[in-house]
Amino acid sequence: MDKQAISPYIEEISALVTSHLQQAIPSEWSFPDNLKEAMSYSLMAGGKRLRPLLVIAAAEALHGSRDAALPVACAVEMVHTYSLIHDDLPAMDDDDFRRGKPTNHKVFGEAMAILAGDALLTHAFYSVVQASKHHGVPAEAALAIVEDLARYAGPSGMVGGQAADMEGEQGLTDLDQLRYIHEHKTGDLIVFCLKAGGRIASASAEQLQALETFGRAIGLAFQIQDDILDLVGDESKLGKKTQSDLKQQKVTYPYFIGLEESRAEVDRLTRQAREAVSNGLVPSPERLLGIADYLMHRDR
Repeated sequence: MDKQAISPYIEEISALVTSHLQQAIPSEWSFPDNLKEAMSYSLMAGGKRLRPLLVIAAAEALHGSRDAALPVACAVEMVHTYSLIHDDLPAMDDDDFRRGKPTNHKVFGEAMAILAGDALLTHAFYSVVQASKHHGVPAEAALAIVEDLARYAGPSGMVGGQAADMEGEQGLTDLDQLRYIHEHKTGDLIVFCLKAGGRIASASAEQLQALETFGRAIGLAFQIQDDILDLVGDESKLGKKTQSDLKQQKVTYPYFIGLEESRAEVDRLTRQAREAVSNGLVPSPERLLGIADYLMHRDR
């Protein structure tokens, strides 16, 4: 499936997830308007909706229910959005713009930005449970998804990767350290998405392993492509400043192995991902394969 063929599916899922995110918080709940606005500001700022897409595509690759996958897809977008709000804070990456708009703390202040991130992270777990309460996902599968989300987003996953990244700013010396940061800061949440989609579709242990291998490969490829785009990307497409890694003296894949070798590594990892779901274990892998190719050739 080429880029043109997969694009309508990506756009369809993005619109669907965005619509559901607008209704993710029960209307009868009462809490401060400023907090609600800060949460919505970043959640509705657009973006690729890659992680929700992967949850739904993985479920559908195993003939699972899109409706059942949606609450989990929304949950992972909440976790991702919280991480971006916190990443942008002055104490972290100190960024002024995200997706072409002022960052959350620039609009709502640092304290409210922190609370908006806290609220999104917490609400994600509420959203996962709705897949079981309203869409028939077995309680055991929902519990496994909750456990995975806590693991892959927590200290041994995304947060641990972020901590290693902050330490790395004091001087990374080898590619293994950088790979650790990429695999955890970015890759772990992507692995979660594939496995969550699989669990919604009652995947076998072998199918979950295939999806994890796929997720691990495209997660690293995605982050290396980010490193490449930070050097040579188009700011108007990316919605943020390029060469920020260079200005912050952050080491990247191109720094260690060069631009062409980095591109070759993205290609190798994409092929590895494709092989993981093309061996017959996953009954309908076409959209996953299309997404892998789409990510390899993305320019934003």
